[in-house]
Amino acid sequence: MTSSAVALHDLTAGYGSRAAIHHVTGEFALGSLTAIVGPNGSGKSTLLKTIAGLLTPMSGECSRSRKALAYLPQISELDRDFPARVRDLVTLGLWQRRGLLDRHLAEDRARVEDALFQVGLEGFGHRPLDSLSGGQLQRTLFARVLVQDAQLILLDEPFNAIDDKTIRDLTALIQHWNAEGRTVLTVAHDLALVRAHFPQTLLLARRAVAWGPTSEVLTEANIARTRTFQEAWDEDAPWCAPDAAWRAA
Repeated sequence: MTSSAVALHDLTAGYGSRAAIHHVTGEFALGSLTAIVGPNGSGKSTLLKTIAGLLTPMSGECSRSRKALAYLPQISELDRDFPARVRDLVTLGLWQRRGLLDRHLAEDRARVEDALFQVGLEGFGHRPLDSLSGGQLQRTLFARVLVQDAQLILLDEPFNAIDDKTIRDLTALIQHWNAEGRTVLTVAHDLALVRAHFPQTLLLARRAVAWGPTSEVLTEANIARTRTFQEAWDEDAPWCAPDAAWRAA
């Protein structure tokens, strides 16, 4: 898998006995910048969690290069009442390098402060997490990704419920990561933003509706197809039919 950061082969994944994505096959190239879009319930977060190793495939395969990985979850998955400071959350990004219990060195502390500076939170290290706005918390999570220095970066809805300036700043940081040769996969909902900043797109509706250059994926026909695919939002939907039935739909 020399040219791929992540390769999926007939991947089906979900929770318990319920599949959220079905029979997905394709590759995210090394150094690519890809948006993952689709209706609510279409399996976007499930795909990211499977790539991150947080979910085990129900069938098929998900393989990735041995490059270091950083995963940014949705803000809604975080406990904002946990008694921790901004600096504490960012420092967690060092665990792969130092372990959770090892003493942090002066260079580690400098790395954390530099990451806070890069995301516009210089001087915020002592602030408790529950005092932050949504945009400030998202910037903090990006700082944690920065200190991880990963080659594969997975971002789950990083632009959700934040202000326009933060969106611009974080989008610029994503593009900077990509310019450095890092592979970035981002779950997003704003199609205008995707068209403007993401050269590759995977359109999901439990299955891969389209995958490739954004201009070819985000067509009216493909988007309409996601709106009529009932399994994208039906909680009682059964396991997907074989691929031939999907292609004929």
